[in-house]
Amino acid sequence: MFKKIKGQSYYTNRHSCFLLQYHMVLVTKYRHPVLTGPVKALVYSIIRDIFKERGLVILEMNGEADHIHILFETDPFTAPGELVNVVKTKTARFARKYYADTLLKEYYWKPLFWSDSYFVCTVSENSLSNVREYIQAQ
Repeated sequence: MFKKIKGQSYYTNRHSCFLLQYHMVLVTKYRHPVLTGPVKALVYSIIRDIFKERGLVILEMNGEADHIHILFETDPFTAPGELVNVVKTKTARFARKYYADTLLKEYYWKPLFWSDSYFVCTVSENSLSNVREYIQAQ
């Protein structure tokens, strides 16, 4: 577990001090506009749960019907690629479980949800506000 000391922008644990901020973008398979209504609510809720379980901090999360942006802070032990895999796997599993025969049926006849690709980059303290504003404007 990690924590921020009041008045500091960095996190600490027993033996380290760090500030790791990432911007992640996930795109639906074939860019189908499925992130709307109850599917969007479910996917966003599951993402929040995953981040909470892992003790990660979501700074901003927003998107459009075919993609999602997540700005977050993490610890040095979380690999961004592994986190992407967990998020995509868990959200796809639940979205297909609840909506495969209804809301997703029009777009996916196979058990698909996310594109195989993703975007993730680090965010500096200088660019944090720009990235946050960009995500809010989605």
